Amino acid sequence: MATYVIVGGSSGVGAALVQLLVADGHRVINVSRRHVDEATVSHMANVLTDTLPPADEPIHGVVYCPGSINLKPFRGLKADDFRNDFEINVLGATRVLQHYLPAMQQAGHASVVLFSTVAVSVGMQFHASVAAAKGAVEGVTRALAAEWAPKIRVNCIAPSLTDTPLAARLLDTDAKRTGAAERHPLRAVGDAKDVAALAAMLLSDHTKFVTGQVWHADGGMTAVR
Repeated sequence: MATYVIVGGSSGVGAALVQLLVADGHRVINVSRRHVDEATVSHMANVLTDTLPPADEPIHGVVYCPGSINLKPFRGLKADDFRNDFEINVLGATRVLQHYLPAMQQAGHASVVLFSTVAVSVGMQFHASVAAAKGAVEGVTRALAAEWAPKIRVNCIAPSLTDTPLAARLLDTDAKRTGAAERHPLRAVGDAKDVAALAAMLLSDHTKFVTGQVWHADGGMTAVR
């Protein structure tokens, strides 16, 4: 049994990942702004401002799920838009990883999973602010993979549009959902359980020879035409 910290495990991909890990018999420390189920060690906290739960045991993996979908024309973006996206996606992850680093080092071998977006690799209109922040996440992924090797692996998942509460307004009609699906070679919108399964694999020993990679769970969008 391993112990994992999942930040943002109350909904979407994070909640699906928590279910997978608990079902496999692992201990999950779930840090979220909302109440979560009793199958985990649950802590309600804002990762940017609140005291994070202590790590009084070895931690075998950390997954940082919080993100943002701040879609605006570039002419309408303010400095606060860029600042807020950077704080949620980069500074939040940084604070969490610095906090739990000693516990991951104590575990001997550990794995970190961060989240980017397909919009870093594929230019998409109205995505300037979130793409800038997530591009920084990919840079942090590679830098930490180098710095923390060989004991801690660091990988990143870059999904396309995924059916989660965060993306609800982009999929709230049949026309929107159909249009989103048609933009992908696989003619589908991402499913939270599928992305969570990839995260679980990256946490596990099945990928013990993999680090510093950005995994595109994007229905083929970045590679297939």
